[in-house]
Amino acid sequence: MGKKLVIGTVVGAVAGLVAGVLTAPKSGRETRGDIKKKATELKGKADKASENTKKQLDELKDKFKEKDGKK
Repeated sequence: MGKKLVIGTVVGAVAGLVAGVLTAPKSGRETRGDIKKKATELKGKADKASENTKKQLDELKDKFKEKDGKK
């Protein structure tokens, strides 16, 4: 479920970015600059979301290991 949520969030953000950039009345140079800036921001957000998901999965694995060892 976590992976699907991250993928859905990224796809939604990209779609919003594309729609916003393409409808903005700017020159090509400005538009490319905006795309580059937003892509960098989006990559940072995706990296953070990935790190958080991995951390949560590691915590869950540790909990399951502890419960398995107590049986």
